[in-house]
Amino acid sequence: MKDKNTRKLTRVGKRSFAVTLPAEEVRGLGWKEKQKLTIKKVRGGFLVKDWRK
Repeated sequence: MKDKNTRKLTRVGKRSFAVTLPAEEVRGLGWKEKQKLTIKKVRGGFLVKDWRK
């Protein structure tokens, strides 16, 4: 993939999907492996945030 912000949706098991995030962007947010995140459905997509904020 030429554009680092273009990602593929990947099936995980029978009922879930996953999207990878660029490591440098995750580090820039100060997020760590296994960190809890909140996912909110918004018009046209999803909003992903640290669960504490």
